[in-house]
Amino acid sequence: QVQLVESGGGLVQAGGSLRLSCAASGRIAVVDTMAWYRQAPGKQRELVAIITIDSSTNYADSVKDRFTISRDNAKNTVHLQMNSLKPEDTSVYYCNARARTSVFSRSEVYWGQGTQVTVSS
Repeated sequence: QVQLVESGGGLVQAGGSLRLSCAASGRIAVVDTMAWYRQAPGKQRELVAIITIDSSTNYADSVKDRFTISRDNAKNTVHLQMNSLKPEDTSVYYCNARARTSVFSRSEVYWGQGTQVTVSS
């Protein structure tokens, strides 16, 4: 089994910055992709940013040029640097990983418990 633990959420004023981190632990052979999603009250969960094992990245249009996703493959961690935060970025942010428990097994999807990010105007 694989566990994802997020940290770094909190309250920040508009224009400020936060850095989210997520560490994967457990029976891990390979972590293929790592990503951040977010879900605001009454809205669907949406992809914020994703990074592959070779560090290719993709971002939601709403966060491009403001957020940066990075990962440390040796530590199975992923980070989300969030700059120029806006009130509309307020959400619960979830870490997501596709991981394999052995090299030859298929990837499975895992989720963290979520961390609240609140941006005040």
